Amino acid sequence: MDYFKKKKIKDILQKNITSYQDITVLGWVKTKRVSKNIAFLELNDGSTVKNLQIVILNPSDFELEEINRGASLKIKGYLEDVPNREQSIEMKAEEIKIIGKAPENYVLQKKKHTFEFLREIAHLRPRTKTFSTVNRFRNKIAYAIHKYYQEKGFQYIHSPIITASDAEGAGEMFKVTTLDFDNLPKNEQNKVDYQEDFFNEQTGLTVSGQLEAEVMATALGDVYTFGPTFRAENSNTSRHASEFWMMEPEMAFCNLEEMMDVIEDFIKYLFKYALDEANEEMAFFGKNIEEGRKETLKKIINSTFARITYTKAVDILSKADQEFEFPVEWGMDLQTEHERYLTEEHYNKPVLVTDYPKEIKAFYMRINDDDKTVAAVDCLVPEVGEIIGGSQREERYDILKERMEKEGMNLTKYEWFLDLRKYGSVPHSGFGLGFERILMYISGIKNIRDVIPFPRTPGNAKF
Repeated sequence: MDYFKKKKIKDILQKNITSYQDITVLGWVKTKRVSKNIAFLELNDGSTVKNLQIVILNPSDFELEEINRGASLKIKGYLEDVPNREQSIEMKAEEIKIIGKAPENYVLQKKKHTFEFLREIAHLRPRTKTFSTVNRFRNKIAYAIHKYYQEKGFQYIHSPIITASDAEGAGEMFKVTTLDFDNLPKNEQNKVDYQEDFFNEQTGLTVSGQLEAEVMATALGDVYTFGPTFRAENSNTSRHASEFWMMEPEMAFCNLEEMMDVIEDFIKYLFKYALDEANEEMAFFGKNIEEGRKETLKKIINSTFARITYTKAVDILSKADQEFEFPVEWGMDLQTEHERYLTEEHYNKPVLVTDYPKEIKAFYMRINDDDKTVAAVDCLVPEVGEIIGGSQREERYDILKERMEKEGMNLTKYEWFLDLRKYGSVPHSGFGLGFERILMYISGIKNIRDVIPFPRTPGNAKF
């Protein structure tokens, strides 16, 4: 059989088919009901949240006792319309072939399982209705990201997974090595001699593709990365994972104001795409995860994001008729409670906060004329606070070099990064969006472990 001639259940249910006769479907059994003269199976092949009902008019002709929930089947038959039912089409079975049996004690029985339990069986949870929906949704929003930037003329670039530079300067990198831990080579200072390692220097898994994206932006113009990043941060919150996906656009000849236009347009595009192109998944989330997600997204789409400076934000928070756990003062990093107050209570819409104190931001951010703040921006949204962080990059060689020296950075290690400012330097800007964070926000799912197929968190690298 030609592989692509097999019918997807999604296409059958949507009646995106040319004939009702000689139909073949393949999938997994979700339910089975058998009586003397008729039997029913519900089959799902992963293409849609809904099951296809299979009607068996002569049960005694088939070995139905061998078919349990979870078994995989190949079924041939024909389709019939069934008006005035939830699903207006069903399949009459003529041939049934068992491809893979499942025992009666198959762990995913027809009952509600907790998210905590399903995380323990991450190899099976994609077969549940919730997590098959989550994974289809993840696919659609990933496609939407590529679609947006490709249509805007950006080039998709691939930044390295293994790197010798810590883009964030935080030192929370997983080490990559081939050294023998039982016989580590030492140098004259009795420290590990990384000259003996595979790359002849200390390397780790990337925390960001930004620095490499800057390289490509200064050659190609507008680029974006979209791939896995890693943080060796011992954080066990519902919003942190040790491995997650980041998308990071970098734009040459672009200042902070222009980048904020891109951020606002991009966020609205993703939300609208979810509503228009993932309506089945959004309906499922609204019914089973959290009511009102569609309305939240629509409200943001129809709003104009507020734009304020960090100094203005501190002033608003200082005058707020609310007591915060973390008292507000100029120079501190805003906490989630502050960000949520700004976006939920004061403005009641997303807020773009700019010009943060340079001491609390990364070395590569452009220093403003006041020499106190940098051209950085955080995009805050209701319910979570910051969802995007970015900045105009420091394109002036002398100023960047001086700042890196003050922070005690190894300039030899970052010589290539400084070179970008020596040869045809241009203003450029970029931001980062955690893919799982945006999936959580759109769907209403509260734990990052439930929007990524195989979560990597402290103490957990199973599967």
